[in-house]
Amino acid sequence: MVDLPGGAFTMGSDSHYAEEAPAHQVRVDGFTIESTAVTNVEFAAFVEATGYVTVAERDLDPADYPGAPPENLQPGSLVFTPTPGPVDLRHLSQWWTWKPGASWRHPQGPRSSVEAKGDHPVVHVAHEDAQAYASWVGGRLPTEAEWEYAARGGLEGAAYTWGDEARPGGRIMANTWDGPDFPWRSTGESGFLRTAPVGSFPPNGFGLFDMAGNVWEWTDDWWSERHPGRSQGSCCLPSNPRGGSLEESYDRAQPQFRVGRKVVKGGSHLCADSYCLRYRPAARRPQMLDTGTSHQGFRCVRPGGRDGAA
Repeated sequence: MVDLPGGAFTMGSDSHYAEEAPAHQVRVDGFTIESTAVTNVEFAAFVEATGYVTVAERDLDPADYPGAPPENLQPGSLVFTPTPGPVDLRHLSQWWTWKPGASWRHPQGPRSSVEAKGDHPVVHVAHEDAQAYASWVGGRLPTEAEWEYAARGGLEGAAYTWGDEARPGGRIMANTWDGPDFPWRSTGESGFLRTAPVGSFPPNGFGLFDMAGNVWEWTDDWWSERHPGRSQGSCCLPSNPRGGSLEESYDRAQPQFRVGRKVVKGGSHLCADSYCLRYRPAARRPQMLDTGTSHQGFRCVRPGGRDGAA
């Protein structure tokens, strides 16, 4: 755990995707945060001690998934599957495959294993799985503001967790998609095609690893399409802000699914500059509460930290 001081910082961005705007000043209290995402070894210890069964390992109720093919109504999860060639990037279903048997134990499907990947971030964890682990270790999931403050590492307004250059001096700073040919051909320049062991890339200014790339990370805030910004005529900075409401987090494009969505942060190994330039501290995406994927993980926080200005 790394102690972080409380203080003010600029959250969001007016220079990238619409959901990141408006950039606005907020304040967070001091807190402590894990220096890396939770690993397979750590999550396995939790499961061993508690007998916990993740959402991806549980039987599905057909009533919760109207119209879903019967073959999909069995325990499993979404796994990234490279395409054989270029595809229309508007249709995510071309590179995401529902795989029965995929779970944190079997990240690529039932024939895969985490046996040799103990130091990789755990994946295929739904929001309640992450919450259960966090509670077990005496922590909680971060708010979006806490997560972004931590990711910035003390660099006010910088585009990336390490500064404003994507590759300072040509150095690869995070586990993201190599090359422009997503989702079918990676150059493999970073040495990783999927997740990397935590801490494989340089830490940010707070000593935190993989706050960009590798896996998306859960926060505990409900999704909203934009930041609220600062209230008209307000004299004070928002302190410890939270996200929207459960109701506004629903996906309006899929009204048949009344499943709340939480904010995820940080991007993943699938973030390609040509498609998803979201391995930045301001970047944010919605994720359904009940859905884990092969690039979704988390880290925990605890109250406390050092008092002081950011």
